Amino acid sequence: MDKIKSGFVSLVGRPNTGKSTLMNTILGKDISIVTDKAQTTRNKINGIYNKDNLQIVFVDTPGVHNVKNELDRFMNRTALQATKGTDLILFLAPANEHIGKNDLFILQNLKDREIEIVLLITKIDTVSKAELDAKIAEWKGVAKDIKKIIPISAVAGAGLNELMAEIAANIPETGYKFYPDEMSSDQPERFIVREIIREQILNLTSEEVPHSVAILIDEFKETKTLLRVTASIVMERESQKGIIIGAKGAMIKTIGIKAREKMESIFGSKVFLELFVRTNKNWRQSASLIKRMGYDKDTY
Repeated sequence: MDKIKSGFVSLVGRPNTGKSTLMNTILGKDISIVTDKAQTTRNKINGIYNKDNLQIVFVDTPGVHNVKNELDRFMNRTALQATKGTDLILFLAPANEHIGKNDLFILQNLKDREIEIVLLITKIDTVSKAELDAKIAEWKGVAKDIKKIIPISAVAGAGLNELMAEIAANIPETGYKFYPDEMSSDQPERFIVREIIREQILNLTSEEVPHSVAILIDEFKETKTLLRVTASIVMERESQKGIIIGAKGAMIKTIGIKAREKMESIFGSKVFLELFVRTNKNWRQSASLIKRMGYDKDTY
């Protein structure tokens, strides 16, 4: 009988490098929310891959970016802390973007890690072969300590077989699995509900809203046939409330319908969802308020 291998793999990179898309693609289901907005992921999120005697716990992290407030500081700290104590680090960088100061900042913070780091050149479907070759050569000059570079496209499925083989080679033989085979994430249901609501807001609203929105779960009651959720959408400014509510309440109604439909598909039960909108000025600047919003050092 083959020995059981199990371990943790952290995904790190600046915003919009494809971390959440990659994890969701490998797992075959939406564990992390994915939008075209920067800084979509705010917490560390574990996605669990099971196949035969192999279990890989992928640790999706917020994109490392310039710090403007306490929430940004929390997100960067979360991302870099998540690269400690894992069995492999996947550092993601897009093929179609310049190597920036946040990439170099991440490299600097990873240089003392005593585990293998694999550089994933992502979104290779967006560039020509010549452009990809040039990008790989550029990275080899910058990241001299990284021995393994794998070009991938999560959307097109390119390079994923090579990537999975590399990951499996770095997962230790433990003789046990950390989670049951039927689990695909260890996130509590309240967290999933909060993220689903935030995902719909990110997808449906304008650029000024996403970074200043947070979700508070006011009521969460579950029976065998019904999940009842009351949640508050918290904004920083009164002017943003109108965007969320929309003309005659049309926007918040759409947010609620789409969020409820996704919850029902995930939880397999009827959902009653009630949403309210309120403001809490400059909540991203307050360490105590971001903790109330669900962003806390204890979530590492």
